[in-house]
Amino acid sequence: MRECWEVRAIPSGSLTSYSCDDSSMRAPRSWPIGWQRFNLWFIFVVVVTAVATGYAQDPASNTPAPAADKGALQVNWLYGSFVPKEVPLEALTPAQRWKLYTRMTYTTYGIYIKTGFFTLRDQIANSPPEWGQTAAGFGKRLGTRQAQFVIQNSLTALGDAAVGWELRYDRCRCDGLWPRTWHSIARNFVTYDRTEKNLRPQLMPYAAAFGAAVAAAAWQPDNPNLLVKGYQGAITQAGVGIGINWLAEFAPEIKKVLRRNKDKAVNKP
Repeated sequence: MRECWEVRAIPSGSLTSYSCDDSSMRAPRSWPIGWQRFNLWFIFVVVVTAVATGYAQDPASNTPAPAADKGALQVNWLYGSFVPKEVPLEALTPAQRWKLYTRMTYTTYGIYIKTGFFTLRDQIANSPPEWGQTAAGFGKRLGTRQAQFVIQNSLTALGDAAVGWELRYDRCRCDGLWPRTWHSIARNFVTYDRTEKNLRPQLMPYAAAFGAAVAAAAWQPDNPNLLVKGYQGAITQAGVGIGINWLAEFAPEIKKVLRRNKDKAVNKP
């Protein structure tokens, strides 16, 4: 009788043997738990260290922030970094990129709201089912989503910094609903190079979404298909990115409408 070997996700992570003819002993192959944890945190540490090292080497990072930073480095908790219509679109320095990265990834509470939203969705859908709809399962989903989004932001920042591409959304220097809507959609698929004039394909957010989803999937049980998880992450980025850009574009008008309705409610006899 032939003897088969397979790596099982058991605490020791060792090889076990069974008979090839004994189907009851067969189980889907999965990576050892220790390797899954190492894989996820290794990618996280490498990415964050690379971004921090690359920006820290810039001498300008120790100089006081110029007044222009106030307009050029705006970060909204809901739709991220943006350039107002009246602010000139100028290339970011390494120090400015580092400030945007830390705000968007750690100090602005938007990423934590995003993590909570996706975690609740996963908890309600019981995905993955092996974690169960318990407090422990919620904690695992919360940590996985937070790590995924930190890795995604880090990869995006690192990639755009390496090639000198624009990572902020610039509000359209145009008027009208449809021109501005088209601008918000198009900017989800193209960006500017270091000249802030020439267009380039918006590759980094999608590559980062793919890579972060693959890294997060390595932590999940039942050995999910990494390519499928990466594809789902990139597709989610496409849909969410368009919606985020549209909100960033029309945020001033939305605020005016909300404020007007609030004033009417307050002044109503």
